[in-house]
Amino acid sequence: MASTEVATIDTGWVREPADAPSARFGWHGVGRKSIAAAALIVGLILLGMLKGNHVGHVEDIYLVIIAVAMIGYTVYSMIPRKGAWKR
Repeated sequence: MASTEVATIDTGWVREPADAPSARFGWHGVGRKSIAAAALIVGLILLGMLKGNHVGHVEDIYLVIIAVAMIGYTVYSMIPRKGAWKR
């Protein structure tokens, strides 16, 4: 029968629980720069979809609104804030 005890892993961090799934390879957090880069690329792709063979421009309005919202939020989230914890 398998043991239910969790092995102690020396990660070098005092506050990190040893049974965390990422404790074995030492990574916690979110790749914020990767998310920002992906959002900018997707926003540019959406703006690139404006050129097409469609007659009505209702699609263009939605493409522009979504692309501007994505790029705007990405730029806003990259502005450093005074007194906030470093992300």
